[in-house]
Amino acid sequence: MAAKQTKDRTKAEEYEKQGLKAYETWDIDQAIECFQAATDLATDEPAYLLQLARALARSGDFDRALRALASFMRLEPESPLADRFAQLFGSGMDKVEVLLTDKMTAAAMSIEEIGAAIQLWLEYRITLGRNPLILRKPATWAAALDYTVRKVNLYPVRRKEIADFYGVSETAVRDRHNDLVQTLDVMPCDYRYFTGRENPLDKLIEAAELLEQLETRFREP
Repeated sequence: MAAKQTKDRTKAEEYEKQGLKAYETWDIDQAIECFQAATDLATDEPAYLLQLARALARSGDFDRALRALASFMRLEPESPLADRFAQLFGSGMDKVEVLLTDKMTAAAMSIEEIGAAIQLWLEYRITLGRNPLILRKPATWAAALDYTVRKVNLYPVRRKEIADFYGVSETAVRDRHNDLVQTLDVMPCDYRYFTGRENPLDKLIEAAELLEQLETRFREP
């Protein structure tokens, strides 16, 4: 029995390494598969559940991500992350979401854009994993989330304009925006947070596919 447990844990560690590599290269389906396999082999290891939740959040499957977090919290009830994750299961909005919704509504932003900002906030808090969440001033995060969604959706917005609108420093908005972009690998017109009817990235993909076809024909004997 002990030998089997050792073998399973070794295999689980291998799956975790494969999952982390897949996660970093945006092969999210493979990452989820690997982390799930690691979790199945080592059911008492909370780290694999946390990795699984991060991958599921990146894929947009927040229901499964929250279930993975609930299992993580059962294994680590005294974890310093417990309070942060517990908030994700509440029915109401936190201070950042309340302020974000009020200010974006006042700025005549669409419900889809407000939803994208809230999704961004949810994914960020999960994707942080064991890293601490610095939440001294909710208005700073609300401003950074608003600014990030506007940039993704190609608004001609300046950082100082958003900082003044939320009554926070431009430097703080810059730092929190950079945190969001780096943690979630956010890019212009990111499909996760872009709300327009036609995403310019589609044209880039079509152009790349057409170029590949033309190069293939060019090389034909």
